[in-house]
Amino acid sequence: MANENLITKLGVSTSKDEEEILGAQDYQLINVDLNGGSDKNRILLWYKKECGMRPVTRIQFSFLDEMSKGLDSAGYEKIDKNLNPVCGGKLYMWYFYGNSEFDIPIMNLEVSKDPKEETALLQDGWERLGCELNRGAEKNLIYLWVKREKPSFISEIAATSDFSSDKQKFDLGFTRVDENTNRGAGGNHVYLWYRRTTDKSKALTALNVSTDFQENVRIHNEGFKKVSVNLNDGTTGNDVYAWHLNEGCESQIKAMLLLVNSDAFGVYQKAGVNFVNKNLNEGNQGQKMYIAYQ
Repeated sequence: MANENLITKLGVSTSKDEEEILGAQDYQLINVDLNGGSDKNRILLWYKKECGMRPVTRIQFSFLDEMSKGLDSAGYEKIDKNLNPVCGGKLYMWYFYGNSEFDIPIMNLEVSKDPKEETALLQDGWERLGCELNRGAEKNLIYLWVKREKPSFISEIAATSDFSSDKQKFDLGFTRVDENTNRGAGGNHVYLWYRRTTDKSKALTALNVSTDFQENVRIHNEGFKKVSVNLNDGTTGNDVYAWHLNEGCESQIKAMLLLVNSDAFGVYQKAGVNFVNKNLNEGNQGQKMYIAYQ
């Protein structure tokens, strides 16, 4: 049952009039302009906490029509306000009220604008959502973060190379990392997914990436299990696979991130975040991208 500490609705304003309407309806403002402080209308995120109402448990984004279909079919609610008009994109927020074991209610939201803010939030138990909110901008990569009602961990990761199984994944409680691992490389649209748990014993304990056959063999011999989808699927680059381990109890993975901002690579490593130093676009001209986890 929801309580007054949980988020029950989300909103987006793209004009002064919409800001006034949401404010009058007791929505709370996240005071970060997703338009990057341009002289155009501000784009702002809002949330509401209502005692006795269902809590929001998952948030996703879409920037392609194909990404929307699975969300719509799985019962996600769309906020029909474009978050990315300046860069010419069509970026929309969706949210979901789930009650499965994989749905942990969301208590708070934050927005980060630089890698140092990201690592501070990550180490304070926040979970970064995968979509870059000013997608296509040259700088100031903006991300939305969620803080959940209870500590939770990643229990499973998966990947898809098309959109045909999106509804099934959402129905099974997975969150899609809304960033194509083939970004800029052509090929198929490949996305990583994860599922959360509050049970420490089910948590993954390490992640890795292989970019050639020798690494494939070595990581397998270390006891890791391979995610079956090639993260470079359809490109001319190397076969790239994600791997996961759930042995041992010394560390449980609370968050998995895809880093696409070159400024973030060193910041994350310096902060002591686990950084898998294997480019997911190895062997092609796509955007350099790395997996990090905490």
